[in-house]
Amino acid sequence: MARYTGPVCRLCRRETIKLFLKGDRCFTEKCSVDRRTYAPGQHGQGRAKVSDYGVQLREKQKVRRIYGVLEQQFRGYYLKAARMKGVTGENLLQLLERRLDNVIFRLGLGASRKEARVLVSHGHFLINGRAVNIPSYIVRVGDEISLSDKSKASLKFQELAGALERKGLPGWLELDKQNMKGKVLSAPSREDIALPINENLIVELYSK
Repeated sequence: MARYTGPVCRLCRRETIKLFLKGDRCFTEKCSVDRRTYAPGQHGQGRAKVSDYGVQLREKQKVRRIYGVLEQQFRGYYLKAARMKGVTGENLLQLLERRLDNVIFRLGLGASRKEARVLVSHGHFLINGRAVNIPSYIVRVGDEISLSDKSKASLKFQELAGALERKGLPGWLELDKQNMKGKVLSAPSREDIALPINENLIVELYSK
């Protein structure tokens, strides 16, 4: 399974915005974006004016890094979104939001999307009672996400159950805190995706 293995704080600094890639650390004074508000590298503090193409590229890179998707896979999502009915940019964000690793993160069952991706890969979750270990699996309306019996007994998820909150839960998802279950109530709307993203820039980039 291909994945980025470099320093994730460097990605946030490159986009000069918090991408919340390290879970709770992003909310502390240790966050690298708060400590160094400039891009990494030798010339990070002296970058020239960015062109229109550069702005579009940075927006694409930002979204790709938020969701932990590599370039070829991201392009595949865009092509699929372009074939769907509706607005291409919103379709793209909807597909990314419906990835299983993102849904686990949104439910609060993972501290970050990266951790959620690992948990899914290790087979901790079931979709409608069937084991799914593919982080890129696209959930559908009505799908129920639950823990496997073995995972329910693990110390990590027992501790998580005590700290689990519904705060920040998007309206298209439902969480049963007591049973550690989630359900997809509807497809995510653009209003449900409260991220600093301008998807139109990505569409403009791929439309060239």
